[in-house]
Amino acid sequence: MQETPKHIGIIMDGNRRWAEEHGLSAKQGHTKGQEVLRNIAEAAFTQGVRYVSVYAFSTENWRRKEEEVGHLMLLLVRGVDKYLQEFNDAGVKIIFIGQRQTLDGKVLRAIEKAEKNTENNTKGTLVVCFNYGGQQEIVDAVKKLLAKGVSSTDITPEALADHLYDPTIPPVDLVIRTSGEQRLSNFMLWRAAYSELYFVAKHWPDFTADDLRQALKNYAERGRRFGK
Repeated sequence: MQETPKHIGIIMDGNRRWAEEHGLSAKQGHTKGQEVLRNIAEAAFTQGVRYVSVYAFSTENWRRKEEEVGHLMLLLVRGVDKYLQEFNDAGVKIIFIGQRQTLDGKVLRAIEKAEKNTENNTKGTLVVCFNYGGQQEIVDAVKKLLAKGVSSTDITPEALADHLYDPTIPPVDLVIRTSGEQRLSNFMLWRAAYSELYFVAKHWPDFTADDLRQALKNYAERGRRFGK
């Protein structure tokens, strides 16, 4: 029997399909998805999970329509304004990982505000993967090593792990993906190397605390061998 996972990763898939099924706009679907994220993060920390990583905006999401991308950027800024105090009061630390150089100034300021205001919190850590790609994270880690003049013989798994976007974030124990899709889609490829995978048919806006409890129960019943 497994204990509660220390770190869960969530691929929050299905906002647009949920919106279409309910006769709503994609914007409304993403807004609903953000509300669900707040609820699920709270439920996870209450159940003993220490890290919750969510795939909020991938490097591939720039290919979407300009209007939708703009809404997702605005949603982040509004989300920080709406939920930051609540997370802070709950003792949750917020970390953003991903490339920042192409982000708008308002988005960067919101990210920095969230991180600065919660940096000393210890009750749990919410990792927001924003403008993030798992392959790019590995490439950027290698670039950091090369910039330090590290020789090829010294580029080890341990050295690379120490140069990921935030080396303090532990490996992912359980990856949950909603909306029936069964793939990682470039999410935390390094940290998910030995993750247990759990797929849910529901779209993300329909995912509930009860669904999370079922995922954690399923995880607890599995045996992790790590190649043994």
